[in-house]
Amino acid sequence: MKLKQYIVFAITGLIIISCENKLDLTDIVKNSQDKQITNISDTVYIQQSPVWTGFNKPEDIIVGREPFIYVADTQNDRIVMLDVAGKVLGSKTIKHPVALAQDYKLNLIVCAQFDTTINSNQVTFSAVYKIDLVSAQHLIGSAKVTRILPQDPKEDPFAFTRPDREYTGVCVFFDNSIYVSRKGPKNSNPIDRDNAILTLKFIPVSNSGGVIRDSLVVGKVPLLEAEGTGMMSANKISSLTSFNRKSLDVILTLIGDNSFKVQWLQFVVNPDFSGYRPKLTAFSSDMMLVNKFGKPEDTALDNAGNIFVADAQKDSIFKFNSFGDELQSFGGSDLLNEPHAVAFFDKIIYVLDTGNDRVIRFILSTDTQ
Repeated sequence: MKLKQYIVFAITGLIIISCENKLDLTDIVKNSQDKQITNISDTVYIQQSPVWTGFNKPEDIIVGREPFIYVADTQNDRIVMLDVAGKVLGSKTIKHPVALAQDYKLNLIVCAQFDTTINSNQVTFSAVYKIDLVSAQHLIGSAKVTRILPQDPKEDPFAFTRPDREYTGVCVFFDNSIYVSRKGPKNSNPIDRDNAILTLKFIPVSNSGGVIRDSLVVGKVPLLEAEGTGMMSANKISSLTSFNRKSLDVILTLIGDNSFKVQWLQFVVNPDFSGYRPKLTAFSSDMMLVNKFGKPEDTALDNAGNIFVADAQKDSIFKFNSFGDELQSFGGSDLLNEPHAVAFFDKIIYVLDTGNDRVIRFILSTDTQ
């Protein structure tokens, strides 16, 4: 867009307790230079110019630790690297990327796809890749790509028997351990259900010649219900978000049949138990109301611990504090079309407006003063 526009959304000073109270663009007052929702609150969202375009149904956006911006440009089969001003710095071809994370060694971890030939037939598998940016001096187009999952058949004899399994989300923790969400149609086998969160850890080992290499150890997060409709569910997880601190807590979004589609799992260690429990319990806050969300595809955290949720079905971005109380939420079909991801950096909210093939940035009016 060449014309500079500011879109301002009113934010209520009260806690919003239902979807009906969420701000919608039907309340917009149109002006020649901006669009504004009038409200008793002095706090409003301001859209930043320009809008970033050139994508084709992108499904994820993250702010890296450098920081650079990375976009999974899904239908263009590439990952785009930008600076925080929106200048494209490079891209990497990879088939159908859908989820991104970055570890503390600055490697990108990507959920995507690859094609292979089995019995003279081409078969497409979901995959998890590592992209080594440091060795390529952050020239992403030249960076080495290594497939992590599925593993080599020598390590996992069944790796290439399930093309119907999909990797849907990824996050990295302070110790560089990785969680990957997976979904699929077969969930009756208690040993190997498709709907799960996999844990990945690279352990350095040395061979007889003293050469050290990383050996991948794969596990699963226990106590999750593969097709659960309540808490502690892995029913079609769409994203995973870790905390940028020494914590194993994780926020997950679900698009399966579930009443609580955003869940914060807290890692608990005590003399009687070690593992995950819900941080926010059912009905304890706005975020934990039944059917609060339609199709949440991503979450992000700001520096204050506030939680942003991108809901593709409701064309909206929800914002909650760390207790799950709803704060400033905005959206509507006049502005957003199936937003699949949200990110935060330096007071800026980055919204991946998937249906409109663009990235829109917002800032609170109080942060511009």
